[in-house]
Amino acid sequence: MKTHPETSVVEMDCVEGRKGGRALLTMTFRRCNLMLIFLLERQDQECVLKIFVLLENVLGKEAFKRLFPVTLTDGGAEFSARNEMEKFCNGAPSTTVYYCDPYSFWQKGACEKNHEYIRYVLPKGSSFDELTGWQVNKLMNHINSEKIDSLNGHSPYELSLLLLDKKLHDALQLEFIAPDEVRLSPNLLK
Repeated sequence: MKTHPETSVVEMDCVEGRKGGRALLTMTFRRCNLMLIFLLERQDQECVLKIFVLLENVLGKEAFKRLFPVTLTDGGAEFSARNEMEKFCNGAPSTTVYYCDPYSFWQKGACEKNHEYIRYVLPKGSSFDELTGWQVNKLMNHINSEKIDSLNGHSPYELSLLLLDKKLHDALQLEFIAPDEVRLSPNLLK
């Protein structure tokens, strides 16, 4: 990063529901703090790899490479398939995966901070087993529409329109929620 500071970094992590159940995979673009959220049937490498294949398919290889040049994650077992994550289905290089140092959650601080927003809606100990894709998308759009002081009063969604490929917004149904309609509480998904 010292030699290529302009390189875009995407921080990746999982948020657990109840043990053994569904989980959420999050990907946060450092430049604009936009967070993608995907529902995983299980918190394992097979389910994580399915999301990489999904992104390859809906974005196309070129857009994927532009959006995900560097992926930073932790050493969780669900992220252990590094070789597979770094390649498209045809074997061509897709992204470069780096791992944080052990117990250094601050190395992917944007991702960790965004998880606080998830917990406003889905408190720790909540089960994700009944969540639908529609609800996860709604959660993602509300979080990304929240105005943030560190973004000079803008939302991650607004900045992402300037800094990221619009193909991402279209493919993942990212949309803006008006500031007075953003709700980050458990009643959002009821």
